[in-house]
Amino acid sequence: MDFPAAQPKPPAALCGLGAADGKIAYPPGVKEITDKITNDEVVKRLKMVVKTFMDMDQDSEDEKQQYLPLALHLASEFFLRNPNKDVRLLVACCLADIFRIYAPEAPYTSHDKLKDIFLFITRQLKGLEDTKSPQFNRYFYLLENLAWVKSYNICFELEDCNEIFIQLFRTLFSVINNSHNKKVQMHMLDLMSSIIMEGDGVTQELLDSILINLIPAHKNLNKQAFDLAKVLLKRTVQIIEASIANFFNQVLVLGRSSVSDLSEHVFDLIQELFAIDPHLLLSVMPQLEFKLKSNDGEERLAVVRLLAKLFGSKDSDLATQNRPLWQCFLGRFNDIHVPVRLESVKFASHCLMNHPDLAKDLTEYLKVRSHDPEEAIRHDVIVTIITAGKRDLSLVNDQLLGFVRERTLDKRWRVRKEAMMGLAQLYKKYCLHAEAGREAAEKVSWIKDKLLHIYYQNSIDDKLLVEKIFAQYLVPHNLETEERMKCLYYLYASLDPNAVKALNEMWKCQNLLRSHVRELLDLHKQPTSEANSSAMFGKLMTIAKNLPDPGKAQDFVKKFNQVLGDDEKLRSQLELLISPTCSCKQADVCVREIARKLANPKQPTNPFLEMVKFLLERIAPVHIDSEAISALVKLMNKSIEGTADDEEEGVSPDTAIRAGLELLKVLSFTHPTSFHSAETYESLLQCLRMEDDKVAEAAIQIFRNTGHKIETDLPQIRSTLIPILHQKAKRGTPHQAKQAVHCIHAIFTNKEVQLAQIFEPLSRSLNADVPEQLITPLVSLGHISMLAPDQFASPMKSVVANFIVKDLLMNDRSTGEKNGKLWSPDEEVSPEVLAKVQAIKLLVRWLLGMKNNQSKSANSTLRLLSAMLVSEGDLTEQKRISKSDMSRLRLAAGSAIMKLAQEPCYHEIITPEQFQLCALVINDECYQVRQIFAQKLHKALVKLLLPLEYMAIFALCAKDPVKERRAHARQCLLKNISIRREYIKQNPMATEKLLSLLPEYVVPYMIHLLAHDPDFTKPQDVDQLRDIKECLWFMLEVLMTKNENNSHAFMKKMAENIKLTRDAQSPDEPKTNEKLYTVCDVALCVINSKSALCNADSPKDPVLPTKFFTQPEKDFCNDRSYISEETRVLLLTGKPKPAGVLGAVNKPLSATGRKPYVRSTGTEPGSNINVNSELNPSTGNRSREPNSEASETGVSENEENPVRIISVTPVKIEPVKNKEINSDQATQGNISTDRGKKRTATASGAENIQQKTEEKKVDETGPPVPPKARRGRRPKSESQGSATKNDETNKSAGRGRKRAAIGQESPGGLEAGNAKAPKLQDVAKKAASAERQIDLQRNQVLESDGDSFWDIESSPGNSPRDLDHLKVCESSQEDTEDTELAKGGFFKVKRNLTQKGRK
Repeated sequence: MDFPAAQPKPPAALCGLGAADGKIAYPPGVKEITDKITNDEVVKRLKMVVKTFMDMDQDSEDEKQQYLPLALHLASEFFLRNPNKDVRLLVACCLADIFRIYAPEAPYTSHDKLKDIFLFITRQLKGLEDTKSPQFNRYFYLLENLAWVKSYNICFELEDCNEIFIQLFRTLFSVINNSHNKKVQMHMLDLMSSIIMEGDGVTQELLDSILINLIPAHKNLNKQAFDLAKVLLKRTVQIIEASIANFFNQVLVLGRSSVSDLSEHVFDLIQELFAIDPHLLLSVMPQLEFKLKSNDGEERLAVVRLLAKLFGSKDSDLATQNRPLWQCFLGRFNDIHVPVRLESVKFASHCLMNHPDLAKDLTEYLKVRSHDPEEAIRHDVIVTIITAGKRDLSLVNDQLLGFVRERTLDKRWRVRKEAMMGLAQLYKKYCLHAEAGREAAEKVSWIKDKLLHIYYQNSIDDKLLVEKIFAQYLVPHNLETEERMKCLYYLYASLDPNAVKALNEMWKCQNLLRSHVRELLDLHKQPTSEANSSAMFGKLMTIAKNLPDPGKAQDFVKKFNQVLGDDEKLRSQLELLISPTCSCKQADVCVREIARKLANPKQPTNPFLEMVKFLLERIAPVHIDSEAISALVKLMNKSIEGTADDEEEGVSPDTAIRAGLELLKVLSFTHPTSFHSAETYESLLQCLRMEDDKVAEAAIQIFRNTGHKIETDLPQIRSTLIPILHQKAKRGTPHQAKQAVHCIHAIFTNKEVQLAQIFEPLSRSLNADVPEQLITPLVSLGHISMLAPDQFASPMKSVVANFIVKDLLMNDRSTGEKNGKLWSPDEEVSPEVLAKVQAIKLLVRWLLGMKNNQSKSANSTLRLLSAMLVSEGDLTEQKRISKSDMSRLRLAAGSAIMKLAQEPCYHEIITPEQFQLCALVINDECYQVRQIFAQKLHKALVKLLLPLEYMAIFALCAKDPVKERRAHARQCLLKNISIRREYIKQNPMATEKLLSLLPEYVVPYMIHLLAHDPDFTKPQDVDQLRDIKECLWFMLEVLMTKNENNSHAFMKKMAENIKLTRDAQSPDEPKTNEKLYTVCDVALCVINSKSALCNADSPKDPVLPTKFFTQPEKDFCNDRSYISEETRVLLLTGKPKPAGVLGAVNKPLSATGRKPYVRSTGTEPGSNINVNSELNPSTGNRSREPNSEASETGVSENEENPVRIISVTPVKIEPVKNKEINSDQATQGNISTDRGKKRTATASGAENIQQKTEEKKVDETGPPVPPKARRGRRPKSESQGSATKNDETNKSAGRGRKRAAIGQESPGGLEAGNAKAPKLQDVAKKAASAERQIDLQRNQVLESDGDSFWDIESSPGNSPRDLDHLKVCESSQEDTEDTELAKGGFFKVKRNLTQKGRK
């Protein structure tokens, strides 16, 4: 609105007089308004003036001129400063109308007067606040009039108009409240937006008056003011954006915080402005990218918090609209400042939920943060992913779930717990409740297996959490019985084998803890005594180990034990809880009742009560009772009848039935009483009649475990069961026969009659000509003779003498398949060999039943088994048996000796030679023989069934060429040693048997065993001493982990004492004693070098076993050192003595405990290994580092452990008649080594295939060097053939059986068939010493000078056998999730490398 030019006014006009008569014209009926009248009269007259102005319009020119003096008069100080608010309100209304009437020209020409008027009007607008005021309508009229006419636009011409606008804006924002209707808000918006839209710009002060309402503190105080500002900004976005950009530029970029009082709230303002309209910040976002790169960590943190809200808000498209800012923000996931990374991770949860399309961008950054060194960040990564997954599983991809899976193995308990609980919640939501359909359930179906696998961890916290998760999430205990058992039934059927084992172990541990508590309660019933108190203390310590934080748990368990002793009612509640007949509902009541009695209302957090609850949760039968077993049986019946929902649950009926029987079998061990019902047994009888062998076997075992009362309580079941058991014992599978015999023995009183009815027909019908029909009878006869020796030992003796030994074991009726394999699957083993294996087991069971050697049968059996080991499994030596069958028989013979050693009466008669033969099985050439024998050895040792000397056998595992086998042996040693030490601590009486329990006492047995190692033939040979040192350190490293009770000095004292005795095996043979003393010196050398504490005084004088060492002789002093100082240094450092330049170049350097292979230039045709480079003398100087695991791939011994060898440069091999080697085209036949170990074959199609040696020509450089003898029998004169001097090449002397070849320098140690070849001449041997290094742990490929390479790939899949090892050894898993062993515990190796020989 333009102002008219200022005209000089006559004094009368300025004083408010009319132009004509010098007086103010008032509307009709209105008397003069002066300060002489009362306020009430002023109000009365003003109301009439207001009415007049309200009725006037802009076209009333006469009236406008008539009332101009009145308009001027109303702007006088009398009215503007009147103390009466009613007067001020009426004057303001008049002035508003005057501006309307006289628009576009105002009657007031003075700028100061205009300013006063508008400030006066603005002050009157505060009256809008009270909507209940009688004058509110006039205030509303005033607002409406001002907004409609845009009266405040007049102020633009004033120099200080900004003061007026600021006052107006502040007033309007302060008076707006929730009692105002939309019209009030609309007029306010019109009034303010007109000022912004039509002005030249928005000053900072005016902008502050708007933005201050967006700050959280003001926003919370006056939500309507916030909404008003929000709408105002939206309406004026185009105009106000520049002012906003300038404000943020001043503060963010230039750092001028003084420009506004709101500078400290910039990030809050940005967030609110972005939510209002992103266009308000078009110019601000690049400034935020600048701030993200600030050097100030706290500033970066503030920007990250802001951007997290902007990017994560539901309707935000900032990430797609501003990619540079998004990428810069993602970079903060890797910020050096921990709080910044933490904030970034927290943001990811909202982003995943609100913007699934950004998940791909976030995944890689979350992956890195899931391995963050900060525990809190790793924890929040899990929370982020799980929170999004619980909202909607489609929001998280498999990779994100994989990060959570990895963290279940985190080193920190808090992180592990969060990951496990998160996965459990996802499983319950999507699998158990199926909230998102079958596809989502399949996506997380792996969770149940993964969670149960964690039960393999050593930590008791992990185990307890798995139990809790199982009871609350996998199979919720609060479900009704039928629903709960259905859940368990199909869960068990869908678990992988290792998860099943973990679940079985969980039930076993809970049952064992129940038995401990039961025994504790039994001790409370006995009279108080010192023995009783000691036993009770031991039982309390055992229980405490099964609770979290065993140190604190001990105190709480002691306190709980005191409460039990004082409170008989509490004791009775606990007895009911662990009684076999306790139902799930009773258990729940008992737990609550016990917790209630122990609760202390004055103590909200009660650690004692929490610990007791942990104990009660572990022992309470919350899942299984009689009702539950009946429900399980009904489910299985439905599966058998085909009426179950098996297919809908994702399992086949056959799988469901088999898994159901296995489940019942496991529960029959832990809850046998719950099975005792006719209905359950009827269903089991139905399973016995099924064709599935596994189902029938499980059913028999359930009868065996639970049927103790069948004979008395269920005669009908008994009469039906007996003929079925007889039939299974005679014609069932071997496993069924075993279970049937044991079942008869366990549940029937007339078992002698029943067993005789089986024994007599079977013993009469044995026929070696039909071996496939022998296996089941042999199993049944063996178990019958073991279970009832008094009745059947004598009849069995004739069977053993006339049939088992003479007719079966000493005869080879069939010829084995000569395929050269060292191992074949069970289904490919010939029936005759299977029968022989069962015959060996029968001998052992027969002897174990008798438990005496009065008839000297045990001596004969041991001689037979030893002969079988010496003959490498071919007892008849007719060479009709295949290599794989010989491996089976060697394993059976070694296992049989070990089984007999578990019985004290037979252990005494096992000679040291027989023990050594048994020990050497762990170095067998066949991988599976070594593996299975080691498992059996560990299993017996860990149960304290075998004498301590058998633990020394693990020292020989240092020679195993397979890294996984050595690692397994080390884990077994750790487990055995810890169990023995713990047993000694828990059993004070065990101190009397320290000679058979204390792990350190294994040292003399180990020294004696190594002194008689067939490979140890030359006491001064450095290579052989290296092997001895490796074997010693393999055992001593584990024993010397801790110096408990000065054990280092004790072991040193033992070795020193052995040097004062003689070898009891050959006391008068000097060489034998020299080897014994040499091994002692090597042991002393190792102990002295590894421990500074070994020189202290031994706590006690060790006792040496008289079976292996003579008594020390008087006046006998043996202070001689049997290894030179040079050898001592070589053994400890692994460095050879200095050699000349030529020798240093050409002679390969071996690592400690390993001997080098020599590369030959030719290969056997059947081995698929071809030459691809000439001998290069310059490569011979590549030595292997001491810790190199180059031989770890030397596991390609058998068909089941394949090595794929890729030929790159085939070399044509021409066979000739004489068995000699050409240095350029040599065939590597039966390779013998100075260690005497026969290597196993490596072939691409069928590994370990024995090939007949192709005859080769002799190189002009010299004749071949004959090989050293391998372990085996002395060669016999071959009168039937033409014996030549080369026959010694194929047969070499030794004792025992073949050993697995150890790869020295590289996986050239892959065992190359049964082929042997003479050594190369010395020059060729030096030239052929190129060595390769490989580290299987890092899977790196180290290439030589381009002439050969190693290509490694892990074989896929988990072998159940390997995870058995995991469970047996309880090997702890590291941070990384799911370290999968390769199949068979080895790595597959593809190679193109010339075959290496032995030095």
